[in-house]
Amino acid sequence: MNNIIKHVFFDLDHTLWDFDKNSALAFEMLFEKFNIDLRIDDFIEKYQPINMKYWKLYREEKVSKKHLRRNRLVEAFLSFGAEFSIDTIDAMSDDYIMFLPLNNHLIEGTEELLEYLEPKYEMHIITNGFKEVQNNKLVSSGIKHYFRTITNSEEVGVKKPNPSIFEYAIRISGASITNSIMIGDNYEADILGAQAFGLKTICFNYHKEILPEQHIQVSKLKQIKKLL
Repeated sequence: MNNIIKHVFFDLDHTLWDFDKNSALAFEMLFEKFNIDLRIDDFIEKYQPINMKYWKLYREEKVSKKHLRRNRLVEAFLSFGAEFSIDTIDAMSDDYIMFLPLNNHLIEGTEELLEYLEPKYEMHIITNGFKEVQNNKLVSSGIKHYFRTITNSEEVGVKKPNPSIFEYAIRISGASITNSIMIGDNYEADILGAQAFGLKTICFNYHKEILPEQHIQVSKLKQIKKLL
C-alpha cells in the first residue's frame, strides 16, 4: 500500500484530537459558570449517545447546526429532570463551543504518528466539525503545521459521507484517488464515505466496533506506522 500512497487524509475529532477528554473539560467549565449541580461523569454518559444521534442527523442534513447545538443539551439535561430556558440553553451552547478548544489533549500516539508520516507523505484534514472551532483546535494543539490542506464541511457545503467533500479535498490538495488514503474513526462518515468515492481507508477503530473483515482497521494510532 505505502508504495503508491502520496497523500494521507485524516479526520480530526476522535481520530487525532481527543474530543471526549476535551469535551468533558469544557463541560466542567460550563457547569461551574452556570452553577449546575450534576456529576460530570453522569452527564457525559447520557450526553454522548445523544450527541452522536444529533451528529448523525446533522450529517444526513436532517437538522441544522443550531438545532444540533441546542437540542443535544436540552435532551441531556431533561434526562436528569433539569430544564432551562431556550435563551439559557443557547448561552450554554455558545460557551461550550468557546470552551471546547481551550483544552487540546490529543489521542495517544498522534504526534508520534504525524512525525513519522511527515517526511513521507502530504497530509490533510477532512472534518465535519464546526468551522469556527476546528482551526483553533489544530493551532492550539500544535499540529496544524503538519497539514497542507484543511477541508471543512461548512466551507464545502456538504458533510462526510457525501462524496462531494472528498472530491473537494482531493482537488484542492492536488492529490488523486489512486494515491490517497483516508484515516478516521467514524465507520459511516470516514470509511464508507471515502470508500464510496473510491479512496483506500484505514479505520481507527479505538471503540472496537464489530466491522466487516475486509476493512483495514487499527485500535491504536501507532499501528498505522506498520501500514504506511
